[in-house]
Amino acid sequence: MTAPPIVNQIRRLRFDRGEMTQEALAQACGVTRQTIIALEAGRYTPSLELAFRIARTFGVGVEDVFQWRDAP
Repeated sequence: MTAPPIVNQIRRLRFDRGEMTQEALAQACGVTRQTIIALEAGRYTPSLELAFRIARTFGVGVEDVFQWRDAP
């Protein structure tokens, strides 16, 4: 199984925002902590709606959170 072609900066953004917990981010976005864990680990690609929720929670654009990883 290959990793999704989308990488994210969720962990860095959480720590830049006063070490926000995974649980706090999950509650702010209306998902479970397990979803945030899977996103951070790169095991899950979010829906467009969730991507926007996460970006808005951090007050940044979607491309500041998620980036497309080019194939090697």
